[in-house]
Amino acid sequence: MPITKEQASRDIQTANWKLRYYEAGEGHPLILIHGSGPGATGWSNFSGNIEALAKNFRVIAVDMPGWGDSQPCTKESLDHVGATVELMDALGIEKAALVGNSMGGIVALAVAVDHPERVSHIITMGPGSSPTPRLFSAGDGPTEGLKYLQQAYRTPTPEAMHALVNIMVYDKTFATPELCQARSDAANACPEHLANFLDMLAKGGPINRWAPMDRLMQMQIPALLIHGRDDRVVPYEHSLVLCAHIPNSRLVLMNRCGHWAMIEHAAEFNRMVTDFVLNN
Repeated sequence: MPITKEQASRDIQTANWKLRYYEAGEGHPLILIHGSGPGATGWSNFSGNIEALAKNFRVIAVDMPGWGDSQPCTKESLDHVGATVELMDALGIEKAALVGNSMGGIVALAVAVDHPERVSHIITMGPGSSPTPRLFSAGDGPTEGLKYLQQAYRTPTPEAMHALVNIMVYDKTFATPELCQARSDAANACPEHLANFLDMLAKGGPINRWAPMDRLMQMQIPALLIHGRDDRVVPYEHSLVLCAHIPNSRLVLMNRCGHWAMIEHAAEFNRMVTDFVLNN
């Protein structure tokens, strides 16, 4: 029988946060960290990956503070790096592979440079990098995709979610009415999350900690960087820069793929992650 959301759902109190997470499987821990979009959760971003990855790993997909059913957070209290380490401590995990999409990839890289002894592998899908490269992206302001994301926070209707999902993916058939309604419902379930995110935007965005490039150049943790060539949210030049700076990294650039590699190409993604963690 397929793993259901209800079966996998767990709640935990860490040192500073009440977190919702979804768990399945046994073995080396794999922590999945979602992006910053409205309605994003551990389950909504990774429901197509948890069961396949759980055949070889202990999979934990977390709702980060400020998203899903986890505790709200403000710009001032935002600390996703600390929340990730606290989650590991509360679950008795000494070392884990971190898998992060977009904002989640930024968090994974920051955890790796700040706490290298806690991270065995890094897998990122469409993360940003700082300073922002400007080869392919707009010279000023947010990308096309980030503009749609911000608008969906301001008006989290099914119509706004449809426009956002259309930008997120290459294959527009993923933007089903059911998915767009579900994302809208999830975003509207906690108005405090919406208000806090918009406040974060006004104060510089939902990222408080970037991995410095000089620290990434010293990092020896194996890293798999996956990026869609058709990503309209975070252009793939970000992963080119990261690959150039992280010594033990490899980059997979996927054609016909937008910002959600783990959703659009779930089966291939699951195989790549499994092989990478088991054999590196």
